[in-house]
Amino acid sequence: MSIKLVILGLLMEGEKHPYEIAQVMKERLMENYIKLPKGSIYYAFDQLQKKDMIEVVDVIRDSNRPDRTIYRITPRGEEEFQQLLIRQFSCLDNFYHPLYAALVFARHGNPTAIAEVLEERIQIVEESVQRMQQVYEEHISQVSRATLHMMMGTVEQGKTELKWLKRIRKDALEGRLQERGRPILLKEEERGT
Repeated sequence: MSIKLVILGLLMEGEKHPYEIAQVMKERLMENYIKLPKGSIYYAFDQLQKKDMIEVVDVIRDSNRPDRTIYRITPRGEEEFQQLLIRQFSCLDNFYHPLYAALVFARHGNPTAIAEVLEERIQIVEESVQRMQQVYEEHISQVSRATLHMMMGTVEQGKTELKWLKRIRKDALEGRLQERGRPILLKEEERGT
């Protein structure tokens, strides 16, 4: 996902200055569900302004703070936003979990060390799921239903990942990661039956 889509999307909600955009991104925990490129949000604002996708509405001067430049999206920016949005909806990128490469070779690893690392990861994911659930509940009356779908999606994905990590950890503790020809049997409630 591009930072342009995020900035333009947040400006579709109303006029904002770059720092305010950064704060909204932080408040909504966007780093947990949107892979954003590293770099300056201010640079992205400059680029969008040069391409007439956003424009300055006001500059707020305060002797105690740096000047704050307020921007709004332009009609050209709205067109670009619509194109970026549809492009993102149609994106069919494969999902590669960071553990996939490790799992291919886990049978050669130290099962105790693997289980310990997985336990730490489980705790991190549990905390993340709790945070995302809290953010979801706090934003029910503040954001669109589409945004709530996205937030709930991250909660559901996190819960699914927890089940998966716990199964892998259990196999590591039982020394079963090297076994061959043994299917992974899910409990009925995990299969949804």
